[in-house]
Amino acid sequence: MTILMPALMAAMFILPAYFMSQDDTKIRTIAVYDGSSILLGQLESNDYTKYKFIPEDEYNKIKDNLKATDFYAMLVIQPNVLNTKTVQLISTSNIPFDLKNQIQNKIRSVIEKEKMAEVIKQTAIPDLEARIAATKTSISVNTIKLGEGGEAKKSSTEIGMILGYIFGFVIYMFILLYGQMVMQGVMEEKQSRIVEVIISSVKPFELMMGKIIGIAMVGLTQLAIWIILGIAIIAGAKGMMPGAQHAGSAQEIMAQAQVANQTPAQLDKMQDILSMLGSVNFPLIIGCFIFFFIGGYLLYSSLFAAVGSAVDAVEDAQQFMMPIMMPIILAILVMMSAIKNPEGSTAFWFSIIPFTSPVVMMARIPFGVPAWQLALSMLLLVITFVGMVWAAGKIYRTGILMYGKKASWKELGKWLTYKS
Repeated sequence: MTILMPALMAAMFILPAYFMSQDDTKIRTIAVYDGSSILLGQLESNDYTKYKFIPEDEYNKIKDNLKATDFYAMLVIQPNVLNTKTVQLISTSNIPFDLKNQIQNKIRSVIEKEKMAEVIKQTAIPDLEARIAATKTSISVNTIKLGEGGEAKKSSTEIGMILGYIFGFVIYMFILLYGQMVMQGVMEEKQSRIVEVIISSVKPFELMMGKIIGIAMVGLTQLAIWIILGIAIIAGAKGMMPGAQHAGSAQEIMAQAQVANQTPAQLDKMQDILSMLGSVNFPLIIGCFIFFFIGGYLLYSSLFAAVGSAVDAVEDAQQFMMPIMMPIILAILVMMSAIKNPEGSTAFWFSIIPFTSPVVMMARIPFGVPAWQLALSMLLLVITFVGMVWAAGKIYRTGILMYGKKASWKELGKWLTYKS
């Protein structure tokens, strides 16, 4: 392990970086309807993102049946884009952050060139420098997600990223925190030799599972409190919104906004945020979060329990801890790539592999994941944690009564072959 560990550590950082650099190879074709005619022929395609301009008569046909077409998304540019500085990007799934950013930068560049050309046409203008500075334009890309029935809802790539970070990182922290609690508990019982008294009444496997499940209940209770508080905060925010109770006329909503010391622009912004939050499938996210938390916890806590039973002191556990910690640390590194490109091959494979799927899959779910991928990830996680619990039980049964001898990986392999 002394020679192998540095190589493993280097591979853990180098391989994800390599996969990320090779990741975004999916070719996406985007339909572009330009009502302003400003961007016609101005959006240049690259190797992986193709732009196809469509006429007005095809616009509604494609919008109403986007899922049945070969287009990944549709970019809608209204005639008054120079005034609104806003375009719409319509898709059947949440748009990756990098793609949204790429489109935003391209449109901003084209519009700035258009404005610059208009200014240059005018000569002998005293405030020419100020006018040129005014050509700098910020463009907002509003992402629209189409539901199964064709209904359009505002979505937010940024909200998907935030949720991906939060849920992925929380699972990472909880697995490490509660997994190490299991290991610490096993080591304390072994060092105090109280385990010898306990196993006279229960089987070693039952003792290990009782400890794992007991600590899992503590974690689930804490999660339940957080979820209830989160729901209460969101519900309270909606209830405090002016017009949240469908006050009726625009005048009434404006009056409520003034009473709340909010400008109509601020009110619109808050309503947009709540509308975007409403497009997020929170029941699915919370349900998957609970499943992947339990599955990931059972998988890693059984390994931590096996390590705790095999050693006599914390210092001896280090040689076994690193191989267990590496996959979960790797998952956090890959999660950064998955949030930026949830449809990439790196995000897909690491969300399927059971040792990394609890973190990486939770980072992808807010963006929308095909049902078969979610089901496959869950199935493999269940199969793997059942196998790991069985293997950990074999090691635990022998290790808890082994004193004064430093275990090695070879020794642990022998313990797996011992018959009951």
